[in-house]
Amino acid sequence: MPMIRVELMKGRTVEQKRECAKALTDAFLATCGGTPQSVHVVFVDVEKHDWAVGGRLVADPKPE
Repeated sequence: MPMIRVELMKGRTVEQKRECAKALTDAFLATCGGTPQSVHVVFVDVEKHDWAVGGRLVADPKPE
């Protein structure tokens, strides 16, 4: 059973996640085969203050 884990900033709608899960499942099946029922997609919402890029929290103001 393949499991696709998607970590993303909090704020996506249920409909966006539904469409993403379908697209990821379809892409996996097209490249690796299997059945739709075997593909698991897990969304992990992360707060901006829990995510850093380049040593800075995403929630921090951008330097000028």
